[in-house]
Order: sequence, then C-alpha cells, then structure tokens
Amino acid sequence: MKAVIPAAGFGTRFLPATKAQPKEMLPVYDKPTIQYVIEEAVASGIDDIIIVTGRNKRSIEDHFDKSFELEQTLQSAGKDDRLRQVRAITDLADICYVRQKEQKGLGDAIYCAKKHINDQPFAVMLGDSITKGPVPCTKQLIDVFDKYESSAISLERVPKEKVERYGIIKGVEVEKDIYKIDKLVEKPLMHQAPSNLAIMGRYVLTPDIFDKIDETEPGVGGEIQLTDALSKLDAIYGNTFEGKTYDIGNRLEWLKTSIEFAMDDPESKDNLIQYMKEIVDGE
Repeated sequence: MKAVIPAAGFGTRFLPATKAQPKEMLPVYDKPTIQYVIEEAVASGIDDIIIVTGRNKRSIEDHFDKSFELEQTLQSAGKDDRLRQVRAITDLADICYVRQKEQKGLGDAIYCAKKHINDQPFAVMLGDSITKGPVPCTKQLIDVFDKYESSAISLERVPKEKVERYGIIKGVEVEKDIYKIDKLVEKPLMHQAPSNLAIMGRYVLTPDIFDKIDETEPGVGGEIQLTDALSKLDAIYGNTFEGKTYDIGNRLEWLKTSIEFAMDDPESKDNLIQYMKEIVDGE
C-alpha cells in the first residue's frame, strides 16, 4: 500500500513564519511535523510515499534527501549519533513528489497522485497533523479496511463548539469504536452537526475515490472538498482512534504539542517544568 501526504497549502495561519517555508516543516520539539507523519506511515507498514507539494515546498524534499556535505562534516567531527540520525531520515522510505499547480482544495491535491496509485487502495495522511497511540493510527485504519473491504477514516470526538472546524459524520456503531457512515458534512454549523465525531486527517481509501473527486463540484471555500467526494462512496467506515491526534493547524495547538512532546524527553522534562514554573510564578 502507498500513502499520499498532501502538503501543498500556503499555511496562512502561521504567517509570517510560513512565508518562505512550508508549515509541514515547522518543528514540533526536535523534528519537522511531516517527519512524524512519515514515521507513522513506516510504522504502519507503508514505505512507498507520495507527497503532494506546491510552490515554496523545496525544503521538504531537501529534508528527506541525502546531504553529503552535512554527513561528511558530522563524520569528520566524530559526531556519530548525529550522523546516524541524519542518515535514518534519508532511509525512512521511498518518497516521490507531485506538484499541485493550483490551490483547489484537499480533494484536488489527492487527485494529483492518481497516476501513481495504480488503481490500488492507498492511505491519505494530512501533513499538518500528528497522531500518537499504542497502535499507529494508519495501521488501525488498515485493519478496518482489511476487515470490511471498504474505505476507512479516522474519527475523534470533539467538543460541540469545535465541530465547525472539521468534517463531521453521522453513522451507526457496528462494533466498538467502528462506525458504518451514512453521512459526512464539511464544517457544519454547531446546531446542524449530525454528531461530534470529527474526521481527523487519516484515511485508507479505495481507488474509486478518484472518480468521486472528479464528479465533485467546488464546495466550502470554493474548493474541491474530500469530504464531499467521500460521501459519494458506496460504503465507508469510521474508526474512533485509540490514541491522540495533534492538529498542528494553528499556533496555539502547535505550541502545546511541542511542549507535550518535549515533556516526553527525559533530557528536557525537568528543566522545562522548572522553566514553566518560573514563568507562571513571575506572572
């Protein structure tokens, strides 16, 4: 199975930080966001990855490419641990890049990868969200896909006041944490939302989704919405993710995620706690 990672957006909510660099390359603690996504794909058994990019995204390619000068410098300095880290990034997966020439929405970005999918099921992993759980989120979806032989998407319950930020589903729970989806609505008003089960940026899709995207007219924001195309599929299931999803789509959530990940590092945890206490006590 291949994975498609859409990473062509402008990242306007992070300006001016994203004026000349992709939001997917913003660091979360000690790694760029998109590296966590690719590590999840690999942990899920996927090492053939298509990243859909746009203008000003060259640093993504550079990050996963071999860096002869850097490796030579680290080797000469005897920094073997750093050298292993750098080489591990290059060896993570086989990655190719496809350009989305115009910003037409998430559905269109995925459609750009059609020629590379070869009429096979594939995963979609949004490049600005990170997941953490006992079993990788995408692996959980692959298991659902294998069991029901239908497209599967990751779900998470969100507070009612936040449903307007997400695609929301209506469905019937067919077994614990798995829903047969009847309806999908992109960013509904709170009083119109059919539930508080939100689509959280991970999908395993059958290749007929490309035909459904092709049939989909521009929707919310004048863009081709993936949610609208998903609603045209004959069958689709949702899996409530056993774990936590980090939406790195706004500054506060990005900052909170960085702090939380830093707290997982024994070398940083105690100093970070002390620093935060000093800030709070100084208020």
